[in-house]
Amino acid sequence: MPLTQFGVIDATGDDAASFLHGQLTNDTQHLDAANARLAGYCSAKGRLLASFLTWRTGDRIRLLVSKDVQAAVQKRLSMFVLRAKARLVDASGDLAVVGLAGDVRKALSGVFDALPDGVHVQVDGTAGSLIRVPDALGRLRYLWVGPKAAVEAHLPLLDEKLKRVSPAVWDWLDIRAGEPRITQPVVEQFVPQMVNFDVLGAVNFRKGCYPGQEVVARSQYRGTIKRRTSLANVAGELATVKAGAELFHSDDPGQPCGMVVNAASAPEGGVDVLVEVKLAALEGGSVHLGAAEGPALTFLALPYGLPAEV
Repeated sequence: MPLTQFGVIDATGDDAASFLHGQLTNDTQHLDAANARLAGYCSAKGRLLASFLTWRTGDRIRLLVSKDVQAAVQKRLSMFVLRAKARLVDASGDLAVVGLAGDVRKALSGVFDALPDGVHVQVDGTAGSLIRVPDALGRLRYLWVGPKAAVEAHLPLLDEKLKRVSPAVWDWLDIRAGEPRITQPVVEQFVPQMVNFDVLGAVNFRKGCYPGQEVVARSQYRGTIKRRTSLANVAGELATVKAGAELFHSDDPGQPCGMVVNAASAPEGGVDVLVEVKLAALEGGSVHLGAAEGPALTFLALPYGLPAEV
């Protein structure tokens, strides 16, 4: 499935890795060509402006980002390049982004000489980069990012072997994999731990400073993480369940207890959502969309565990 909801930023130059290392929540200084990493970009207050999947290919570090925040984030990052030998360019026009899920390995073996054998392992070939991303509902998943001409040359053959679906299906699979993505409606709403980025390996607590690092570290080491992201389903249509919508608890209807991070239509009905919510709100009562009288959320199990908070 072509994924038009993503954009791509390329960072090039001798100082590209060190520059990004000083800006993002994860380590890019030691990013090798065989692995991809999740990362966030925070404001000085530790609130996420964007989330990325980052990897090396050739002489550049590539950042996959939600298209609706790409321009603003690229402009902001570029402001801090200063004297560093680094350049950030929008590579979206030259590249195609494709998501593949399910029994796709045989079809992909006709495009790539080798396939990634672990989550966030990546391989490069003449058709671009292939990255395995976390499974969803038992389905293997891969991201393929490559030159448009090369990708488009292979798509007709893949279409003969695989079923093409809407990009919205990928959003749903990301939600079922428990992987939040920062889009425009939720910019500057969350510190990384609120969207489980520490659990997902998107934060390196041993690396040097980056914008918001003190806030992120303080939340981690002082036991002040009182909000996390959970998986849920809510009745309704996607048109009425939007990222950024507030949540309310039945026992405290006067103030919001959380927010929708991502939403996608669920094949079995309703809308599946990743929601950032106060941990205390999950201990009893019910959580509702939009108001305490709104549709109730049915919480589902994430495919990974969360640490016990103190």
